[in-house]
Amino acid sequence: MSNSQIAASMGVPADDREALLSFLETRRSVGMTALGEPGPSESELRRILGIAARVPDHGGIEPWRFIVLAGEARQRASAGVSALYAAENAAMEPERREKFTAIMGRALTYAPVIVLVVSRADAAARVPAWEQELSAGAACMNLLVAAQASGYGATWLTGWAAYSPGVAELFGLGEAERVAGIIHIGTAKDIPPDRKRPDLAAITTYW
Repeated sequence: MSNSQIAASMGVPADDREALLSFLETRRSVGMTALGEPGPSESELRRILGIAARVPDHGGIEPWRFIVLAGEARQRASAGVSALYAAENAAMEPERREKFTAIMGRALTYAPVIVLVVSRADAAARVPAWEQELSAGAACMNLLVAAQASGYGATWLTGWAAYSPGVAELFGLGEAERVAGIIHIGTAKDIPPDRKRPDLAAITTYW
């Protein structure tokens, strides 16, 4: 294979390059309450997850896995998360607890498909746990971009549910596993305005 062929196989075809860069430059998240049907089909989701798993992974450890919530599983999951929120926040002021318990009871029902990206860093591996966790974060971002490149709106959330021991048990996480991201995927009801982006001059130095 020639050098030009190798370069072409490792990059984006010239005709597609500008479209891809423009997409990445304008990509934005869509809030979970602004997502609705339809969601990705089974084959679309399989492709999205395949792209999510195509990330840097030092040592080939695969320090992440996916849990998919779709259909009625979303309602069951929301009910379970809601009950756990009420139980784990018993000391909270009642009115406030009731408000947020109700929010948790709906949180996993807006988007037609929700993917939990689970970080499962192996402390015994030769690769530092931090690098494994970064790989899980990369899987979250790849999943988000792949979903949006497929024509869907998506958002990456965490919040209380990502850190609750009860929720971890509800979804069958192991002792060393953590929720790296809760990715909501569906059709955007409207396109949100772009948010303020970083000033590159303020965050970039050349050494």
